[in-house]
Amino acid sequence: MAIREKVFNTIISCFKRHGAETIDTPVFELKETLTGKYGEDSKLIYDLKDQGGELLSLRYDLTVPFARYLAMNKITNIKRYHIAKVYRRDNPAMTRGRYREFYQCDFDIAGQYDAMIPDAECLKIVHEILSELELGDFRIKVNDRRILDGMFAVCGVPDDKFRTICSTVDKLDKMAWEDVKMEMVKEKGLSEEVADQIGEYVSMQGGMDLAERLLQDQKMLQSKQACAGLSDIKLLFSYLQLFQVTDKVVFDLSLARGLDYYTGIIYEGVLTQAGESVSASAQKVRTTEVQVMVASAQKNLLEERLRLITELWNAGIKAEVMHKKNPKLLSQLQHCEESGIPLVAILGEQELKDGVVKLRVVATREEVRLRESFIRESFRRRPCHIISDSHDTNRYCHLK
Repeated sequence: MAIREKVFNTIISCFKRHGAETIDTPVFELKETLTGKYGEDSKLIYDLKDQGGELLSLRYDLTVPFARYLAMNKITNIKRYHIAKVYRRDNPAMTRGRYREFYQCDFDIAGQYDAMIPDAECLKIVHEILSELELGDFRIKVNDRRILDGMFAVCGVPDDKFRTICSTVDKLDKMAWEDVKMEMVKEKGLSEEVADQIGEYVSMQGGMDLAERLLQDQKMLQSKQACAGLSDIKLLFSYLQLFQVTDKVVFDLSLARGLDYYTGIIYEGVLTQAGESVSASAQKVRTTEVQVMVASAQKNLLEERLRLITELWNAGIKAEVMHKKNPKLLSQLQHCEESGIPLVAILGEQELKDGVVKLRVVATREEVRLRESFIRESFRRRPCHIISDSHDTNRYCHLK
């Protein structure tokens, strides 16, 4: 949960930085709202029936509910984000972190705008988030549905098989080309010649140069929609250069999406270290945001600990105390180390006599004696520098 919260905070911060507002939609949708939007993946929708016999479905993604939200509320322009759970009636590989219930983080710019400017900003956002999360090296693949459809047409794919062949091409990130080709020929009924022509195109990757080259390809020139898509890819890369993200973006003709609502630019981010663990997973992630632990060095100091932590809580400081009357000091310090709590405020009989609190940095074991008022004031201002700040004031005395 702590890792998820950290990831979501990074994502939400980026979305807000780009001026998005948040919305929410119901987990349930009318079945008719979702029907016919997902191509072959429609079989993965969870269907339900309420007590009145009305057919409902669990949302498959956040995109179709967003479109319904816009239509119902007569909204024509919005920049929004939505983070919520979606559901797939699938057989997921749970060992690889795939489940039937999972989160999607959507960012959308809806409205009428000049071509590729909103798409370029969306790609900039993907770049920012993946960079800030420090997951490792990544690439952002881009393609255009019009290029795919035009490619299928010039290669000889029948119109009524565009969607099903697109779904097969979409498996190239999980299957070898030979297996994909076999599915096209054996299951989808394409000739080997047509499949081989598709194979030549889907092996191509590049940048603006590839778009320019394909605009001179004699086959592609036969398709107006493919040429329109290629022109937009060129324009997109010109904006991405201004956003300084072209080093991570690649035009990949194998990128396909089987969902029926895709009509233009499509893209996805992928980690390039296949089989390697994500670097952030090896780091110890704090499960709480506690700034200081209130501890006692002797017995019978529960009331004093509760008084001090009340003062800290009332001052807006994130603090914790053990729920035992007489906990051992060692146990309290070990809890700080295990939970990643950086500071511990220690009360003892001598400290109470002197009207001070012993503050210890858990990692270095450096200690100072401070007045309670100074601790509260410092936590509000610079909680990470309390010890160093104390060296510049006469409101403390060093422990000998």
